[in-house]
Amino acid sequence: MTLIKNYRLKNLDCGNCAAKIERKVQELPNVRYASVNFATETLHLDTDNFLAVKDLIKKIEPEVEVLSVDTPEKEESETWNVDLVKILVAVLLFIGGIIFERQLVDTPSQVGEILVFGTAYLISGWQVLAGAARNSKQKNWFDENFLMSIATLGAIAIGEFPEAVGVMLFYQIGEYVQRKSVERSRNSIQSLLNLRPDVANLKRNGEIVQVLPDEISVGDIIVVHPGERVPLDGKILEGESHVDTSALTGESIPRLLSIEDNALSGMINKTNMLTIQVQKIFSESSVSKMLDLVQNATNRKAKTEKFITKFAKVYSPIVVGIALIVAFIPPLVIPGATLSDWVYRALVILVISCPCALVISIPLGYFGGVGAASQKGILVKGANFLDVLADVETVIFDKTGTLTTGKFTVTKIMPANGWKEKDLLRLASQAEARSSHPIAQTIVQAYGGHKTLDELSSFEEISGAGIIAQVNGTHVIAGNDSLLHRENIAHDEKSCNQVGTVVHLAFDKIYGGYLVIEDALKTDAKDAISALHNQGVSRVEMLTGDQKDIAQKISEELSLDNYRSELLPHDKLSWVEKIMTENHNGKVAFVGDGINDAPALARSDVGIAMGAMGSDAAIETADVVLMTDAPSKVAEAINIGKRTRKIVMQNIIFAFIVKALFILLGIFGVASMWEAVFGDVGVTILAVLNSTRVLKA
Repeated sequence: MTLIKNYRLKNLDCGNCAAKIERKVQELPNVRYASVNFATETLHLDTDNFLAVKDLIKKIEPEVEVLSVDTPEKEESETWNVDLVKILVAVLLFIGGIIFERQLVDTPSQVGEILVFGTAYLISGWQVLAGAARNSKQKNWFDENFLMSIATLGAIAIGEFPEAVGVMLFYQIGEYVQRKSVERSRNSIQSLLNLRPDVANLKRNGEIVQVLPDEISVGDIIVVHPGERVPLDGKILEGESHVDTSALTGESIPRLLSIEDNALSGMINKTNMLTIQVQKIFSESSVSKMLDLVQNATNRKAKTEKFITKFAKVYSPIVVGIALIVAFIPPLVIPGATLSDWVYRALVILVISCPCALVISIPLGYFGGVGAASQKGILVKGANFLDVLADVETVIFDKTGTLTTGKFTVTKIMPANGWKEKDLLRLASQAEARSSHPIAQTIVQAYGGHKTLDELSSFEEISGAGIIAQVNGTHVIAGNDSLLHRENIAHDEKSCNQVGTVVHLAFDKIYGGYLVIEDALKTDAKDAISALHNQGVSRVEMLTGDQKDIAQKISEELSLDNYRSELLPHDKLSWVEKIMTENHNGKVAFVGDGINDAPALARSDVGIAMGAMGSDAAIETADVVLMTDAPSKVAEAINIGKRTRKIVMQNIIFAFIVKALFILLGIFGVASMWEAVFGDVGVTILAVLNSTRVLKA
């Protein structure tokens, strides 16, 4: 049985190291699953031998600590201060060495130069050298520590003491700034997820006590004061208040909640005190599920991220091979070429060869995309689905509960033979008062929601047809066209050709008119379709089990490209598969909310579920969950997917161009080691900063 546990990897600030840890842990026996999430510093692990995993990580990266996710964060300013002091001491020695370089060179055997620059080199580069020695024992020749050590030691070997120290020093400064940039990026992303409430006000024996949310059980009564975050999902027993739902749904306008309404954890109470009966334990509450989905989303790595991780394994050996060729072939074939000159050029190539910019910025970019989506009330269950969203060309909607509200309303009252609208609706409501059918309840609700059973002296419900009742001495027939024909009620045939559910009414065997009952479109449905077309989606279709005339009317109102009606669940699945075969290149998204949509959600390239009203089956099956029931969120999700892909590709192209440029400059002897290390570290920092832009999607 698969049992994945999560661990925190403290001090994991190197993307290449994260990829290396993941690869090596996966190779261990008894490890069934291992995934390192660089963006959140977590290890997701399924193994029978955790100690072996912990020991291996310690060998690979001694500074990385494997901790429980519940281990509290400690203040790390001391570590940063030590690193900063080392850098400052090395900088002072380096500057002093540069100023007095001539005097130091004139000392016997250049002892002064070696002493000053050697001390600065060891202070700034000892960790790098130690890491290189450790990696060489494991036959890992191509990580940044080994490459930087070879490059700087090679510079020392050809007498370039200041340059060797300068490169190592600048590399360490860059690493320090890079770590701070990564930390800031992580913090900015994690700040989106600061929804988890610290305490809950439990009502116990008439008193209010503060307890941890996970200590509260289903059925307990909690109190939420104005300004507090709702800690657990529940039903409101007392009070009425506006709540801020932006953290869950992305909606900026506060929502009014009153008695019997559901309050979800993560909402912020704004105006009045609320008393809530808990319906879900904390681990199953909305905010917990949302945080788990977002924080674990990047475990499902995007294809781009997987490609870069694999590419990094072959990229460094290729560049090292180029460096060896540059170092030793030209002196043999080019007249007048000196070995020291071409070795220096090769060292420049080694410095630029580290793939850090790619393996750090890409996972941060995808995690930022997931965080930006959650800020809009869109939960993406995997970074891979951001890539799929970016490629969506066809969107298929379910109708009821997705494009429509899923709630019936009386849209037309058409009296006949002298009846008035209010009297028609009143008698219909009185006749339907005893029925539990959704259509009957809609009619009662349209009249005001008051059931007046006193006027009802007889009642007969005819399955699939309607009802026959006696209301205050009036014989009332309320039902479909077939019931009118069965009871021989004369009526205008035009009344039978209405779109929607039609309830015909007859009083004492004389036709009185009809009511049209429809499932109303959601307010943003039309804008949603328009937005999808503006996003580059070429086809927007609808699949529904409803009647053809109703489906056709909705399709025309929304300007859909196509629709298919009167479908059973397996028919929807068949049509999704057919559309996917027709879509050779682009991806197909299916949007639904009901349990009958689960097969189609699972089969499509990306399934999108309406989370607020959707069934548990649909939400569990879907790849993307919308925390509101707004179809316009689909276009927002696609936009975030495209923006994330764009920023990730910017980082990849930028890193490759800069590195290729420096390799060429190094080969032709134009670039120095100083410039190469600036290019390497500078590209990484800029790529990390660029990744955070996705948060502004």
